Amino acid sequence: MTGGGSGGHITPILAVASELKKLRPKVKIIYIGQRGDKLADIPAQHPAIDEVYSVRAGKFRRYHGEGFKQLLDIPTIAKNLRDAVYVLIGLVQSYWLLRKLKPAVIFTRGGFVSVPVALGGKLNRIPYLTHDSDSTPSLANRIIARWAMVHAVALPEELYPYPRQKTIMVGVPVSEHYQPVTAALQAQYRQELGLQGFEQVLLVTGGGNGAHQLNQAVIANAPYLLQRYPKLCLLHIAGRDHELAVSATYKAGLPAAVQGNVRVVGFTTELYKYSGAADIVIGRGGATNLAEFALQGKACLIVPSPQLIWNVKNTETLARQGLVLAMTEDQAEQERRLALALSELFDNPTRRQQLGASFAKLGRPDAAKRLAVLVLEQAKA
Repeated sequence: MTGGGSGGHITPILAVASELKKLRPKVKIIYIGQRGDKLADIPAQHPAIDEVYSVRAGKFRRYHGEGFKQLLDIPTIAKNLRDAVYVLIGLVQSYWLLRKLKPAVIFTRGGFVSVPVALGGKLNRIPYLTHDSDSTPSLANRIIARWAMVHAVALPEELYPYPRQKTIMVGVPVSEHYQPVTAALQAQYRQELGLQGFEQVLLVTGGGNGAHQLNQAVIANAPYLLQRYPKLCLLHIAGRDHELAVSATYKAGLPAAVQGNVRVVGFTTELYKYSGAADIVIGRGGATNLAEFALQGKACLIVPSPQLIWNVKNTETLARQGLVLAMTEDQAEQERRLALALSELFDNPTRRQQLGASFAKLGRPDAAKRLAVLVLEQAKA
């Protein structure tokens, strides 16, 4: 199994790995990640992963909305050239590593590391299958698509540029911990997180790596929210790199009396508890998080990153259907606008319930199992 670079890549991999162990307890699962991945400890500590390796990988930097300007940016050009060398190094490393390990099949979730690993598999005649959570295939999966045995996708097959006979819709695999959240289960999660004294709970998450702009927008709106809702708990998953700065900013900007209302976490493997305990979730538009919150039936306010076109498309599609509320990054940065939108939801429980119930209809709880079955089928082919 390979992928990584973000929680949105690692979470589906671990969900499929868990299902594989259920279906074939003796199967040996090896994870190959990107050298230097800040989230590499997550798969390494997961009970379904038997061995972990890493190889070099490179990123091709292109930013939505910047057009040809980015092609003239010297630092960007330099990093792309450097990372092209990393890809070649990673390909050599992957070739020899896979030659030694001799896996029956490779499952790639996408991400930069998928390119050298999948191509190394091709050179060793090892079959591989890809998975796309978004409606727009990742660049990595587009590069390696030609030689893939199967393309597993989250949405209807006709949305993807892959050969129809090789494309299978399975949904987005998520952890088995994600399930419809009843009032009793929400109360249980709040008790486990020590939130019994709060009347409202808001979760903010920018994904496994966090999101600086979203963090700043929420911090700016926190005083207004805590003044209006004195018994509100703000659960803020800031990203490991941002945790200390976000904590310090809250401490400097909030009165001492309400600082206990804010809980800042860098990263958690128990996101399901935090989202399950929340009344409202603010997210970034990544397909994995959206699939998780849909299964739980959560009312969501999504602020996609304008540089990540798949975040924007995911959010626009769901907002048009009335399944989530959406706000651009520029709108979220306007004074009190985020706080006002959240206040309307907190003050209208019926609206929150309607949003969550509508969103829940998109949930695909069997996605991880369906993908695990596909992996085993390719291993036998």
